[in-house]
Amino acid sequence: MAASRDADSASASRVVYRRVLLKLSGEALMGEERFGLDPQALRTVACGVGELRAMGVEVALVIGAGNMFRGTRLVKGGMERVTADHIGMLATVVNALALQDVLERSGFIARVMSAIRVNELCEPYLRRRAMRHLEKGRVVIFAAGTGNPFFTTDTAASLRAVEVEADLMIKATKVDGVYSADPLSDPTARRFSRLDYDQVLQRKLSVMDATAIVMCRDNDMLLRVVDMDKPGALVRAVMGEDEGTLIENIPGGGDSGV
Repeated sequence: MAASRDADSASASRVVYRRVLLKLSGEALMGEERFGLDPQALRTVACGVGELRAMGVEVALVIGAGNMFRGTRLVKGGMERVTADHIGMLATVVNALALQDVLERSGFIARVMSAIRVNELCEPYLRRRAMRHLEKGRVVIFAAGTGNPFFTTDTAASLRAVEVEADLMIKATKVDGVYSADPLSDPTARRFSRLDYDQVLQRKLSVMDATAIVMCRDNDMLLRVVDMDKPGALVRAVMGEDEGTLIENIPGGGDSGV
């Protein structure tokens, strides 16, 4: 037991980023299921968050809703875009409450803060209160996007990361970084270890939507894209190690491929 505490203490001393925002897709909570929530996937996310909290890292999360609701299909079928986006916001609240539950059953204190009013289920989003929760070591889950239609959860993640003064935003995906092409279909695709925000925009690389990328760029928010299913990826990311792809403002631009 003492050895475990010593290991946690040693890891904490090497942490570079003390406050992070983790962006998850709704699909990350789906696991092997075709739809909805998978208990094992929820536990996996909670375990990753727990590793960071054990190192003293303050953790906030934004989760998408792709496991629950796909608004684009309904919009193509005639649904008004604003209505579809509101349904998507509610779906993110469902995901946030499910993650809060598994985190609390794992021994962590978690708070869901919603950009739309769902007062019987979670707190309204208030920046100062969110920062206070983080300072007290509580995991904060931001739900309902920005509270406005036409904005993605990627943009909401960038906004919240800037608002709570995160040191790093981590985009968790199913691949270990940003590639020049789809690595699943193109064996010649190369992984970038470091990219400039303007390069991401110019090359139209599939990282996040352009609004989210511009917000990160204009506010000097560091973004690291990692494979959350890769053991230790989140820990290495907060230690500043070369994990996945780091995206930042690089003087003069430039990229580095593996």
